[in-house]
Amino acid sequence: MKSAQIYLEQLFYVKRNVRNMKFSELVRLLEENGFRTYKEKGSIRYYGKIGFDKLIRIDYHGAKEVPTGTCQAILKASGIKYK
Repeated sequence: MKSAQIYLEQLFYVKRNVRNMKFSELVRLLEENGFRTYKEKGSIRYYGKIGFDKLIRIDYHGAKEVPTGTCQAILKASGIKYK
């Protein structure tokens, strides 16, 4: 029951903040959903997850906001639901 509630809270969080999410918040969201840093080269980070075939590439820029289209593409590639 608790895990379902946490999952719903994460969905709400993504729906509410997809337009003005910072890179650090996006990375935190990925890590909460089981993704871990697979490799890092400069400011480019690749995130992977056991049982997930693709690597998710993020050009990390810390406190800057992620452009809306970029954020949506990252969330879609990772399989995290958003609206």
